[in-house]
Amino acid sequence: MRRIGTVFLLLLLALVVAGATAWGALAIHYSDIRSPGVRGALAAAFAVVGILTVVAVALPRWRWRMAGAFLVAFVVLVAWWNTIAPSNDRQWQPEVARLAYATIDGDLVTVHNIRNFDYRTETDFTPAYYDRTFDVRKLRSVDLIAVYWMGPVIAHTFVSFGFEGGDYLAVSIETRKEQGEGYSTIKGFFKQFELYYVVADERDVIRVRTNYRKNPTEDVYVYRIKGPVESARRLFLEYMRKLNELKDRPRFYNTLLHNCTTTIWLNTRINPGHLRFSWKLLASGYVPEYLYEAGRLDTSLPFEELRKRSLVNARAQAADQDPDFSAKIREGIPGMAP
Repeated sequence: MRRIGTVFLLLLLALVVAGATAWGALAIHYSDIRSPGVRGALAAAFAVVGILTVVAVALPRWRWRMAGAFLVAFVVLVAWWNTIAPSNDRQWQPEVARLAYATIDGDLVTVHNIRNFDYRTETDFTPAYYDRTFDVRKLRSVDLIAVYWMGPVIAHTFVSFGFEGGDYLAVSIETRKEQGEGYSTIKGFFKQFELYYVVADERDVIRVRTNYRKNPTEDVYVYRIKGPVESARRLFLEYMRKLNELKDRPRFYNTLLHNCTTTIWLNTRINPGHLRFSWKLLASGYVPEYLYEAGRLDTSLPFEELRKRSLVNARAQAADQDPDFSAKIREGIPGMAP
């Protein structure tokens, strides 16, 4: 039994070193070290040390020497990693160039830099922003918007706050990309993107997805969330606080821990009775189903029927630049007032 225990511990050590090696090599490879040659050489050197350490686990003479060498290299790597800081001062793509922020005066919240671009195509647009004051006492609803482009498992999700009089404010949590930079799921693990709250008019953030994105096309679903209006108001104010925090203290996006969906869930923890964490928050395409099962969506219809009626692409394409865009895309969706 003692021998079996020793073998198990050595295998565990090898697995830990292998995992740390993979993470460390990728962290260096995707880092902001300017020279690709230096970056590649350092990543390769760290990987070699890790591989030799895994092999040495089976060699009693070299086991602890290599483990010690790897530990030193890993500590140095982590120390360097912790020096990489997020910034609001980069050459941003125009879609994420301005930070939204809020001025809070009692129940009145003035949101600055609400995005409302005039699109001709997805990449050809005229930037436009406006400021608007919202009365939190007039907040009536929160809607979940789920966007699919690669099958049922993964979706981009965001929320839209509805106010008395038909005003909606959408907030989409995304990556803040620099000019010439594209999104990468893997890079999102390695401090390559700042976290960004797109605060926008629905005629911008929904319409660009339904009417202008073609490669690939995106299917957009709008669901009304059921819950106390007091919870909706707390959530809105939490979002406003997060806007102001990011303006003063930027932070990194993380593909797993701080992405579009998990950050929504983190924000909802401001409310008592918030939903428990579920694997469906990671497989974000199933978030609407999770909310339905928890009774947080309209359950008067089977979920598949609700999902069918919540697809807004056709209505959004018909409404296009109509000032009543938000009302028109919600026509016929269960749980939504006419």
